[in-house]
Amino acid sequence: MITTKISAFNELSIVELYDLLQLRSEVFVVEQDCVYQDIDGKDQKALHVLGYKNEKLVAYTRIFKPGDYFKEASIGRVVVMKGERAHNYGNVIMNASINAIKMHYNETTIKISAQTYLKRFYNNLKFMEIGEEYLEDGIPHIAMLYS
Repeated sequence: MITTKISAFNELSIVELYDLLQLRSEVFVVEQDCVYQDIDGKDQKALHVLGYKNEKLVAYTRIFKPGDYFKEASIGRVVVMKGERAHNYGNVIMNASINAIKMHYNETTIKISAQTYLKRFYNNLKFMEIGEEYLEDGIPHIAMLYS
């Protein structure tokens, strides 16, 4: 099991920031072989949802209030360390993120930009596709909504 922690950008320690950027880079840039600008200037507006197993960061998302990323509240940079994906931590970190949006922003409608191959994963969390598939950083994505 993992424990989750929610922090604003200015509450993150240097070690936490380093660890979350390392995990995002490890998965989104190296594993997915996608060169893109991960450090995009939006982390400062986000709340960061960190998932720890034995004091090691293994799962992460960042969440936004309505208007800071999409018109709706949103979840992004959903990531689970490769060696930890068989343990259902994706569901744990997403449910923690959904609950954090409800608690911190009093919102129940959430929009995400999901990698298309993960559509079923998000459907199981009650997200539904909206619109057509599109490319984001060369990877097929679809907009999805939770309400």
